[in-house]
Amino acid sequence: MKNIEKDKTYLITGGAGFIGFHLSKRLLGLGAKVIGLDNMNDYYDVSLKEARLNILKEYENYSFVKCDLTDKEGLFALFEKERPDIAVNLAAQAGVRYSIDNPDAYIQSNLVGFFHLLEACRHYPVEHLVFASSSSVYGGNDKVPFSTEDKVDRPVSLYAATKKSNELMAYSYSKLYKIPATGLRFFTVYGPYGRPDMACYKFALKIMKDEPIQIYNNGDMYRDFTYIDDIVTGVENMLCNPPEADNLDARYKVYNIGNHKPEKLMDFIGALEKYLGKEAKKEYLPMQPGDVYQTYADVTDLMEDFGFKPSTSMDEGMRKFVEWFKEYYGYEKTVS
Repeated sequence: MKNIEKDKTYLITGGAGFIGFHLSKRLLGLGAKVIGLDNMNDYYDVSLKEARLNILKEYENYSFVKCDLTDKEGLFALFEKERPDIAVNLAAQAGVRYSIDNPDAYIQSNLVGFFHLLEACRHYPVEHLVFASSSSVYGGNDKVPFSTEDKVDRPVSLYAATKKSNELMAYSYSKLYKIPATGLRFFTVYGPYGRPDMACYKFALKIMKDEPIQIYNNGDMYRDFTYIDDIVTGVENMLCNPPEADNLDARYKVYNIGNHKPEKLMDFIGALEKYLGKEAKKEYLPMQPGDVYQTYADVTDLMEDFGFKPSTSMDEGMRKFVEWFKEYYGYEKTVS
């Protein structure tokens, strides 16, 4: 297995986002050249994206381009100028519940935007395209743990449908135009500098403001919460190791990256309360459209191909998140 090659140029779309920021920081720390691309939209607080960027801009090997993937000319101009060796697509309109009310944003960002990126990789060939899919593609599947061998043709949200579409589009481009591509089905990612619309961050903000947190399906849900450092290590391992050709001569593969240990939602909230040192006011609600009862990653392929699987416990991950959260928002230090 090849380690990160420092003489390569890595393009990371969604570079000011949660995973994009952490991956960029890891690669820069290893001495690689990173170009970040982001449209800096206001789906959540832009100041958080700016705070992430300010950290990345301290590295001399980092450059940032404000661009939307739907801007095909702008994207092609970037590829023409920089000629990235490896492209990582972490730009997407995220969130399951948001997709119910704002479907247009998902079609533009996740389908049109991804198509433009595939076209750029076709006209300015890259050694490897790594792209974010999602555990949401498993939709209403009953069989657990979720395996990449399972059928995934029953998405229960438009967000999930766009992510499955990305996998199909990438496969066809890999087959037709010899673009090595790897899709990553991320399972509920959390950690410092996370997304404020995700449960961990959203709950922490509400708890500290004495506002009630909304708990769906009366708390009877399980999630394969995965700490950000494990996600980044999984991606890092793959960047310089594109997949071998399959029987149709497509160099394409999909992996799950999850903690392979589903946790009760109420236990997750309990760990958050413990480290915040404050009990949440709870509002119990029925299951929401587009939600699933549980997620659980089978990471056999990840283990076999890279000798790696996520290992950060929920308790340890939550401690690290709260430590960052309190410092970022100026609350007192974590209770130990």
